[in-house]
Amino acid sequence: MLQLRNDRLSLSLVPSLGGGIARFDWLGHGEAVPLMRPRLSSPGGSPGDNEPNRLACYPLLPWSNRIAHGGFFQGGRRIALARNRDDDPHPIHGSAWQRCWNVRRYDSLAATLELDDDLPGAHRFRATLDYRLDGDTLRVSLHVANRGQMDLPFGMGLHPFLPLHGTARLRAPAPTVWLNDGFDAMPVELAAVPGAWDFTELRALPGGGLNHAFTGWSGHAVVEWPRERVRLHIEADVAGYVLYVPADEDFFCFEPVDHPINAVHLPGGAVANGMTLLAPGDAFERVFVFRAEPLIAGSANDE
Repeated sequence: MLQLRNDRLSLSLVPSLGGGIARFDWLGHGEAVPLMRPRLSSPGGSPGDNEPNRLACYPLLPWSNRIAHGGFFQGGRRIALARNRDDDPHPIHGSAWQRCWNVRRYDSLAATLELDDDLPGAHRFRATLDYRLDGDTLRVSLHVANRGQMDLPFGMGLHPFLPLHGTARLRAPAPTVWLNDGFDAMPVELAAVPGAWDFTELRALPGGGLNHAFTGWSGHAVVEWPRERVRLHIEADVAGYVLYVPADEDFFCFEPVDHPINAVHLPGGAVANGMTLLAPGDAFERVFVFRAEPLIAGSANDE
């Protein structure tokens, strides 16, 4: 595990487990306040400890969330994708989250991880994941290059697990959302965001069961935890997010992503829905920023 720390933030990374985050805390009140749900462990250190979904956060690459029909067509060629979880019928979250990343550089304030991956008959790529602390800010840069022999759509994002800390409030303006049938996360209809899910203004999270991809996001979200007196700004150069609020859990997921669930099969195709078509040798990068600050009731900071 790699430890990064300054006088405001503490970050623990697990390169061998998806290059993910085990713990991300704010130290501004003099004690550690988790900004992401700390890594879960099993009694006795069971094999479940190596499950990426027990982490605080992990990267999504070369696509986010699920792809239907076990793959897609690109340039008249079928790109077959294998299932990568026993409990899900669809290939999910790409491959990077289930790989061991190599440490390229590391010091007390920054770490750069690298991954070379090859999905047979599909994506072959090199990715770089850079974590950097600067005062109250964590900056995460994710860079990918197509090292294969064919043009393919690539997409990326991050999958943070955020604690409720009793009651969490969210502001994340987005005009539209992909609705699903309530049983499967696969989108079936693009619609205006209903009032109960309208996060144009800061509001408490809705009841459990929400799992949808929002589009047209401004790229700036705010999470507030009144009990902990902390506010977290989330900024990204992407136009969408997946919001997952499970029932009867003490966390939720706000996943900044550049494309919705199953983008390759949505009307218009992958690129029209936010993915990037990379020719062999081409590359692109996304940047995600998490900035914490104290939440002071009754002050301008609490407007």
